[in-house]
Amino acid sequence: MPSLPIPQPTVRTITVMQPLVWLVLAWRDMARCGWVSFAHGLVLAVGGGVIAAIAHQRFWLLAGALSGFMVIAPVLATSLYALSRALERNEVANFSVVLKTWLNWQGSHINKWGNDYWCMFQFGALLALAATGWVITSAALITLLAPVPITGPIAFVRHVVLAKEGWLFEIWLAVGGVLAAPMFASSVIAMPLLLDRRVTLMQAVQTSWQVVLANPIPMAFWAAVIMVFTLLGLGSLMLGLIAIIPMLGHASWYAYRDLVDASMLPLRDSEPGNAPKAGA
Repeated sequence: MPSLPIPQPTVRTITVMQPLVWLVLAWRDMARCGWVSFAHGLVLAVGGGVIAAIAHQRFWLLAGALSGFMVIAPVLATSLYALSRALERNEVANFSVVLKTWLNWQGSHINKWGNDYWCMFQFGALLALAATGWVITSAALITLLAPVPITGPIAFVRHVVLAKEGWLFEIWLAVGGVLAAPMFASSVIAMPLLLDRRVTLMQAVQTSWQVVLANPIPMAFWAAVIMVFTLLGLGSLMLGLIAIIPMLGHASWYAYRDLVDASMLPLRDSEPGNAPKAGA
């Protein structure tokens, strides 16, 4: 008997300013979750601080490491999506939701060797690989093409950003954009979808690309919002990330809910083979 085709999530179109609504909803969730949300930002701020402390005399490495660190943020924010989902379901959104997300997600899987079991790990590994590739590329560009050794942010601004000769900064931005654009398109709603529904990694990435292609201007605006807030967080000696990371994480859940209708797919926390819950 031939197998039934796997249903595909339906992609919706949105208005350009809809990302601002996601930010408002994110602040509401942060207020309701309290310290649990802000703890995520604190962890990433500390992680960014550790990177800065290790590489502060090697800014050629620091520039790529910090930006690469943010590439894997969609995976690190997984439990923020789970908190927003719990609030959406009128469930308690507390630290137990975070623990369940990171420690007990495999409990509903019967087949531990199937692709579905490893899809979140695979996606995280792919993003980490992309981040590592950017770190290496960024370090190589700055080390090989900078006129003097770049050992700190002042030297980076003086000899790379404000350099009167050469095109190093423009090349650095262009290469970063070329690498960042497909990663954004692949991940903008992929991780919330993987958390919420039983889909394959390929389905999640394809749906994420369909979202971007169907909403190019709103998604470009959303990418710009993420970049601006991330730069503000990094520029505040990481302290701003304590609030910015949970805000962007919760907002990304609402981006997924507005952009994708996955109600025809089974919930990830349901037993395999069960039909989706009514109204999901």
